[in-house]
Amino acid sequence: MTSPTAASSHRLERSITRLGRAGLATVQAVADVRTWAPHVIPQMRRLGVDSVPIALFIAIFTGIVLSLLSKYIFTGAVPLYFVGALVGKTVMMELGPVLTGLVLAGRVGANIAAELGTMRVTEQVDALETLAYNPRSYLVVPRVLAGVFMFPVVTALAMGVGVAAGWVTAINLLDLSTLEFVKGLRLFYRFKDIWFGLLKAASFGAAVTLAGCVQGLGTRGGAEGVGRNTTRAVVLGCEAILVLDAFWALVLL
Repeated sequence: MTSPTAASSHRLERSITRLGRAGLATVQAVADVRTWAPHVIPQMRRLGVDSVPIALFIAIFTGIVLSLLSKYIFTGAVPLYFVGALVGKTVMMELGPVLTGLVLAGRVGANIAAELGTMRVTEQVDALETLAYNPRSYLVVPRVLAGVFMFPVVTALAMGVGVAAGWVTAINLLDLSTLEFVKGLRLFYRFKDIWFGLLKAASFGAAVTLAGCVQGLGTRGGAEGVGRNTTRAVVLGCEAILVLDAFWALVLL
């Protein structure tokens, strides 16, 4: 009979072995530059540029709602120009990166998982291996790099549009002038507000695309399996975004 200590040691050894194999496979995939390099730009367009409209749509209404809520919160308590401070800080540091990440987790994560899952169940991934292509280099690395590069770009656009939407709402519905809104916006502004949000966005991009790739390549069971793993990819991507959001706040703030 195997003792609990021996069983635990065996499980630990297997876990370390799997981790080592995964790390070696990752290094080999990234080192195969000739395979993945031609596909990065097309993936940046598909995953990033094509996601701009939905990200800006979310940002516009985020800025509007923040302005309206801040007026309600600040009435009779603090000067109304603090609306600019609240809108700027919240959009740049939190809602811009997180809401954009969650939206892209649904669009990008599902897209990757469904595409790679279909390739797996139709044996296209096996065909790549037969043709001496590394599936991780050909399918995973370009998508992860595109996510890391493009999530901050899309998030930066969403930040700008969100603050602009809050400004337009403030001067038209809250009886604030542009000077008052800008005064509040500059009051607590620090350059860290921007790079903090963009750093989070890059980590969100890596997490979402990795979740989509892992779930897609791990698909089994035909069309039902594709649907199941696509759902898992979106859920895992959203969970990773929330965990990373808390992690960066704890580490950097």
